[in-house]
Amino acid sequence: MVRMEYQPLLRGSSMRSKFPSWTLFLAVCAVGIGGTFQYGYNVSIINAPTQHIHRFLNETWISRYHMELSPDLLTFLWSVIASIFSLGGLCGALIGGSMAIRLGRKGALLMNNIIAVLAAILMGISFPTGLFELLIVGRFLIGINSGIGICVQPLYIGEVAPKHLRGGMAMGSSIFLTGGILTGQIIGLRELLGGEMYWPLLLSSSSFPAFAQLLFLPWFPESPRYLLIDRGDELSCAKALKRFHGSLQYQREMEDIQQECFALDGEKPRKPWQLFTDRSVRWQLITVIVMTMGQQLSGINAIYFYATYIFEQAGISAEKIPYVTLGTGACECLTALTCGLLIDYVGRRYLIIGGYLLMIFWSIVLTFSLTYQELYSWVPYVSMTSIFAFILSFGLGPGGITNTLTAELFIQSSRPAAYMIGGTISWISFFTIGMLFPFIVKGLKQYCFLVFLLECSLVAAFIFLVIPETKNKSFLEIKKEFHKLNFGGKNKEKETELYERRQLHDEF
Repeated sequence: MVRMEYQPLLRGSSMRSKFPSWTLFLAVCAVGIGGTFQYGYNVSIINAPTQHIHRFLNETWISRYHMELSPDLLTFLWSVIASIFSLGGLCGALIGGSMAIRLGRKGALLMNNIIAVLAAILMGISFPTGLFELLIVGRFLIGINSGIGICVQPLYIGEVAPKHLRGGMAMGSSIFLTGGILTGQIIGLRELLGGEMYWPLLLSSSSFPAFAQLLFLPWFPESPRYLLIDRGDELSCAKALKRFHGSLQYQREMEDIQQECFALDGEKPRKPWQLFTDRSVRWQLITVIVMTMGQQLSGINAIYFYATYIFEQAGISAEKIPYVTLGTGACECLTALTCGLLIDYVGRRYLIIGGYLLMIFWSIVLTFSLTYQELYSWVPYVSMTSIFAFILSFGLGPGGITNTLTAELFIQSSRPAAYMIGGTISWISFFTIGMLFPFIVKGLKQYCFLVFLLECSLVAAFIFLVIPETKNKSFLEIKKEFHKLNFGGKNKEKETELYERRQLHDEF
């Protein structure tokens, strides 16, 4: 690590509220198409060929063992194919931060596409070879790809964004994720690749976003913060900033990065387990854990579970339900775009707390409407409205702001480890709710939304009491906001300084 003396640069002209350059906008698109887009796309496309894969499993079993699969074994094999994606995502989250440190943010994303291409090949040839084991391995690998992408993409975007646009640009992760879900729903229609003859092509189509990123991302610079703070390459950092912000506007960002580099004083990137013992990031870490669990356990999965039933009760035929379901994907995509436009004006706190409060309200409405679903002919339409409103509320708050705040609450040395922890918590919560949710619904039926209502209330209260507004603040300014929580008072600078010196001494 190269140590440098901090020398402020002359400030450029006043900040502009639009993208400083097309290069910055296109870089966000280049990282998004092979990052969170892959996650949303692969979560979505597995739903369309469910019956076709069941038939493939049964036919393969008969050809091998001359007997039909038992219903229990068929359910087990399908559960493995569906859920091993989460296990792969967990593995990807565990290695994503390390890859981002060793290979760089851009290098990690490019290397990640090799995993996606290999996964697509294995899933594509599983049907013609009659080996459903390849389908399982392919789903595991594409899960690893998604876990790495969710970890590294927000790192890159958060580090290249100017602070006055950081919220809107960080929402690019959610925009591409919801765009991936919607694209998967469209491609999975039976008129396209959702038919019985084309489902192997549907699963292997995840190679196209990978090839797109391999084609476009190399043309864009590495993260300037990574170049200066992690590599000590000031010249490459300046070149990258000039491409992203223009030769007349880059000085402000350069000064901000130099300030952070000077404050770190050569501190090396931290390991995930080191954050748990670091008092200076205690409440930031608690915040990430609470918000990540809150996002996954908020009830959004219950909404999708009940969607088909509610649509049927509203009189929509089974053949038309997949097209109505496109509306749920479109709602998520629309709210991600709306949140991206509002986040740097309204602020993070108002959006995420407001999103949770609206989800609480619609959970109450949905509980009542599901309880009296069959008493009045108009009640199913109230339920259907509640589903779309709940999805809109989720996308406006928890769905988009959570990843944005994870990037903002930590400085450069702790950020990759924080994303590894957040990603691990997210995938474990995703897997847990997938395993327990059927039992929750079976036991509580429509009253399961009262459980999610309580969870949303607790998370909203935590955010209100703990998390400060981060809009238009540098990473160092946000760190100072948490100083009082982490050290118990504003007048303990000496204690803080001594503690941080001990931490640096331990590092070396």
